Amino acid sequence: MVQAARDVFAREGWTHTTVEEIAARAGVAPETVEHYFRDRERLLLSVVLESAAQVAAALTIAAEEHLVEVTDLERDLAALGRAWLAPLTDFPEHFAIIRHIGAEIDRLPAGLLEMWQSAGPQQARRQLGRRLEHLAELGLLDITDADHAAERFIQLVTGGVVQRSFHGACPLPDFETDTLVTRGVADFIRLFSPVAPR
Repeated sequence: MVQAARDVFAREGWTHTTVEEIAARAGVAPETVEHYFRDRERLLLSVVLESAAQVAAALTIAAEEHLVEVTDLERDLAALGRAWLAPLTDFPEHFAIIRHIGAEIDRLPAGLLEMWQSAGPQQARRQLGRRLEHLAELGLLDITDADHAAERFIQLVTGGVVQRSFHGACPLPDFETDTLVTRGVADFIRLFSPVAPR
């Protein structure tokens, strides 16, 4: 049922999705959906939290894999940037729902946005911050606030691709993605270089 709901929410958004439509997609009676989730709000919350946790887990793995043994800071951060963008194509339903959330923000159930942020983006950012903090301990970066550094990395290195592709709806050519990531990494390193003037 959750996968069926994810498919329908991704296609229709919150406003246009009905329990009946989700039930039809899942091949069950609407009463069955309501038995497990009581209402559409709880089902949306379940879908968003599960999906956000999956994406956060994938991003955590990317950070762990790409920042374990850094031999070339710029190259390794660029590789992480490209890996950080992989969920846009690996989890298309999630990012379709995120696009709908942006469009329907004023009609969403109370608390949904905060719970999504906590389960997904904030969790991934914290994990990235821990890895960046490790690079600072090695003397490769000058970081006083790991969460701030992680937020800057996400904005500078991946933000342009996410924005220009509308959260993966209109994928960019590889060369454009590589250019944006490379420029973002250069900006990030300038900002957090141990020798950079502050």
